[in-house]
Amino acid sequence: ETGAATEKITICGDTHGQFYDLLNIFELNGLPSETNPYLFNGDFVDRGSFSLEVILTLFGFKLLLPDSFYLLRGNHETDNMNQMYGFEGEVKAKYTTQMFTLFSEVFQWLPLAQCINGKVLVMHGGLFSEDGVMLDDLRKIDRNRQPPDSGPMCDLLWSDPQPQNGRSVSKRGVSCQFGPDVTERFLDQNKLDYIVRSHEVKAEGYEVTHSGKCITVFSAPNYCDQMANKGAYIHLRGSDLKPEFHQFTAVPHPNVKPMAYANSLMQMGMM
Repeated sequence: ETGAATEKITICGDTHGQFYDLLNIFELNGLPSETNPYLFNGDFVDRGSFSLEVILTLFGFKLLLPDSFYLLRGNHETDNMNQMYGFEGEVKAKYTTQMFTLFSEVFQWLPLAQCINGKVLVMHGGLFSEDGVMLDDLRKIDRNRQPPDSGPMCDLLWSDPQPQNGRSVSKRGVSCQFGPDVTERFLDQNKLDYIVRSHEVKAEGYEVTHSGKCITVFSAPNYCDQMANKGAYIHLRGSDLKPEFHQFTAVPHPNVKPMAYANSLMQMGMM
């Protein structure tokens, strides 16, 4: 749990191996420091072919600034995703199999959610397949594992908001989609103001839904070199916690295509 009244924190969404866009965030918004803290909301790796550079940079800042730099786990900080979408292949090509095993081990320790000033809850995916989940239930999750196929740990990494009330089956085939009424009830029960999540590409780099109670932020511009979306990051100030959105566009990168290291079946799907 983080934040004092005058300070600000920057929240970034998915970066997905887009190392040169990550460097651009630091160029635009300043390097991380004790007075310029960051939270990166999962999916640091896969798809983009500079995932190793991204994750080593983020881990480096975590070691340098343990109390001013935060990393949350995304659904791509998992073995089965890394097998399909490129990170495992990339680490094996640039280093060794043993190196991938070490990343896999560290990913299992990444926190699943973060509460800012007791009022804003940040997670990669979203809310839950059932009502009544409390912050204390999240603190009790045994997270040092590969995520299960259902339950709160799975939902935090995988769920998505939907415009209509209630819940429905997820288009991803795992977890659920949750409506504005679900968000409202969860926030009321936990005395929170709103949630910030990532997990979905947005044309503008961010989206505000559920009457301002559910914010999506996505920080991989021109995702997979083909979506032409903007990236965004959010400033939150301790004084009022009103989100301030900053958009940016993609910068050039060396000529290594997205998914260059992915499972060959996945590459065929990209063609």
